[in-house]
Amino acid sequence: MRLIKRLAAGIVAVSLLATPAQAEDLVKLYKYLHAHPELSLRETKTAALLAGKLRDMGYDVTEHVGGTGVVAILKNGPGPTVMIRADMDGLPVKEQTGLPYASTVVTKNRSDIEKPAMHACGHDIHMTVLMGTAEKMRINRDKWSGTLMLILQPAEELGLGAGAMLKDGLFERFPRPDYNLALHDKATLAAGKVGIVPGWALANVDSVDITVRGIGGHGAYPHTTRDPIVIAANLVMALQTIVSRETNPLDSAVVTVGSIHGGTKHNIIGDEVRLQLTLRSYKDDVRMNTISSIKRMAKNLGRTYGLPEDKLPIVTVRDAEFTPATYNDPALGAWIRASISKAIGPENVRDMEPVMGGEDFGAYGRVEPKIPSFLFWLGAVDPKDIEEAKKTGKRLPSLHSPFFAPDYKPTIETGVAAMSAAAMDLMKKDK
Repeated sequence: MRLIKRLAAGIVAVSLLATPAQAEDLVKLYKYLHAHPELSLRETKTAALLAGKLRDMGYDVTEHVGGTGVVAILKNGPGPTVMIRADMDGLPVKEQTGLPYASTVVTKNRSDIEKPAMHACGHDIHMTVLMGTAEKMRINRDKWSGTLMLILQPAEELGLGAGAMLKDGLFERFPRPDYNLALHDKATLAAGKVGIVPGWALANVDSVDITVRGIGGHGAYPHTTRDPIVIAANLVMALQTIVSRETNPLDSAVVTVGSIHGGTKHNIIGDEVRLQLTLRSYKDDVRMNTISSIKRMAKNLGRTYGLPEDKLPIVTVRDAEFTPATYNDPALGAWIRASISKAIGPENVRDMEPVMGGEDFGAYGRVEPKIPSFLFWLGAVDPKDIEEAKKTGKRLPSLHSPFFAPDYKPTIETGVAAMSAAAMDLMKKDK
């Protein structure tokens, strides 16, 4: 209610463009970050660089929160605390954009295995926008009152970073936010545009491993075996009925078997098949029903095929890798829409549909008592490329593609203007 009343009171206008010098600095920073990605839980140089820049701006900076995470605080009188989050990690992808500032980095992942690295999900955009927002909020302190809390989060791509920072006392060691904000670049939305999704925006993500065991033997004598490949094949098909027959048609869920491996030779029936699944949902009860159904089906299908109890399929849910769904608070969304529309023009703010992708930003809003949170989409594609794709049917490079290359200048400018407007309006001084 307080938010709605303040919405009616008016919006603080924030200019779209930074000064030429600031814009040039942000472009240089973006290109550097793009060319020097670091993988999840290894974001040490990135964190140190940005922490130093935030200190130079006058922020109170704490490093090594939840691993490589950074927290920067700017107190500016009484008022609400607004948290803005950006993620830092790149992906183990070999860049193929051909850009002059393309990444050629080969580095070690958390298991000390060397991998190519690329900012194929646009986290370099996210960090650059956060730094631009930090500067814009600093130089416009006369327009707002409250506490600004900026966080640079590790390991979003593993779904681990938000939880690690919370476990390390993010909301106990530092001011507890009244509002959480974030953005994510969008590979199907034109640069200069912002997308708004109230309510469920991104999904719960679970990784599940299933080991289907059997009794192996000669391929010519299948009657003497219990074939795990046959059991696994039937299980893959049975799992599809969880969405179609065990989930309310008005709810959303996905059960995808992304990997299946078993057997060694043409004429050998092996004794094990391994499956890897990704599960997606919005509601927690749908998530738990899906997991329960998978366990039930796997066990009972093993029994149907005559497996002894000690050889029934093993279902392992990787709870440590769970990414909670992102719920965009509708009242906060109305405020943000009005703020961003004022900053970049209402014609540049679009309604968008929720997606089944995952983003661990949702974890920050799930603490008790819950914190109103909102993540908006930031267009990152040259409008000419979108028009060409519509005319020719050519597919645009998606996020996580080795060819993904944001139209960085208007994307960064729009991101800074939109995020600054949203934060400043939430903390605007009463007039």
